[in-house]
Amino acid sequence: MSLENICSVPGCGKPRSKRDWCSGHYCRWLSHGDPLGGSRRTMNGEPLRYVQEVVLSFTGEECLIWPYSGNGAGYGTVSINGKNRYVHRMACEKANGPAPTPRHEAAHTCGRGKIGCVNPGHLVWKTHPENMKDSVDHGSSAKGTQAGSAKLTEENVREIRALHGQRSQKDIGEMFGVSRSLVSVIHARKSWGWLDD
Repeated sequence: MSLENICSVPGCGKPRSKRDWCSGHYCRWLSHGDPLGGSRRTMNGEPLRYVQEVVLSFTGEECLIWPYSGNGAGYGTVSINGKNRYVHRMACEKANGPAPTPRHEAAHTCGRGKIGCVNPGHLVWKTHPENMKDSVDHGSSAKGTQAGSAKLTEENVREIRALHGQRSQKDIGEMFGVSRSLVSVIHARKSWGWLDD
């Protein structure tokens, strides 16, 4: 086998799979941000050093994009004492102190969380509904009829709200071809909450 087809990790010798690594080193890179991840040597390695030396002291105005692997949805993670932590939450804690409650989320004022922004200056604590409203306002999340799976129009939702207390949620759901549980979350404004009556 030629050296071009061998994993680039010194001493590995296994066939190259993805990037320049064998499948094992590629999986470690996905999980830990380092092809040698998972060992004592790298748990406190480059990704964690980057958090401590770059992210937590960053004061620039532009987005600081996480350069290592993440959780698959674009958010950077590091392993600390065997536990994965979100880098953007660590940056938010540095900038704003601990979360007000365990349910608060680190929200991106730049709208670029899904591409890995970890700039502490772009992060604030928000509740889940506040964070979701921001993602709609930033255009990073589809709302209403823009969502590919939407069965209802804005007018349908207004009608469903107007029927609250007049008919059962089950009956309303049957009228509009949706589940009783969707009617319930619309009445509670947990779905389509951004829509005014």
